[in-house]
Amino acid sequence: MKKLKDYEIGIAKLSNKKHLHEFDMDDSFFDLFGKEIIQGGNLQAKVELDKTETLITLTFNIEGEVKLICDRSLEEFNQPVTLQEVVRMKFGDENKELDDDLFEITPETQHINVAQHLYDYIALSLPMKKLHPRFLEELDEEDDSDILIYSSRQASQQEGEEGDDDDEDIDPRWDALKNLN
Repeated sequence: MKKLKDYEIGIAKLSNKKHLHEFDMDDSFFDLFGKEIIQGGNLQAKVELDKTETLITLTFNIEGEVKLICDRSLEEFNQPVTLQEVVRMKFGDENKELDDDLFEITPETQHINVAQHLYDYIALSLPMKKLHPRFLEELDEEDDSDILIYSSRQASQQEGEEGDDDDEDIDPRWDALKNLN
């Protein structure tokens, strides 16, 4: 069984250049984070670490499949995942998150654990509505004429009848306001 420690990258002794790290993520990886969103999966992550004097840039390339539960039928299905994300870590006085993709770490930091980043990027790449592929095929085959579009009466008049007599439907109380300039 994998542990969070398996996803640590030691940065203390790395020279200032690019380094490549590879991680395999299977069901045991997703067990570390619970199964609320992702049931399991089989993914490979290549993390390129570019270290300079003041900055560490992590480029995540993740490919594979995750197991999801369909929102409509509650069946399990495989969702392909392919993504690339970048995180920057600059050296500073304390460990804190400055932005979604910018962190501050102390120069004494020995290891960077990328497990949470990997999980978050995978989870954020998933569609909001998780549908089994057979339902997606049905959506593509549906006729667009069944889709209802609601609009206000005034909006439809502006689009189709701009040149027509606009004064016939206006409340007479508003006519007095037209004369004020």
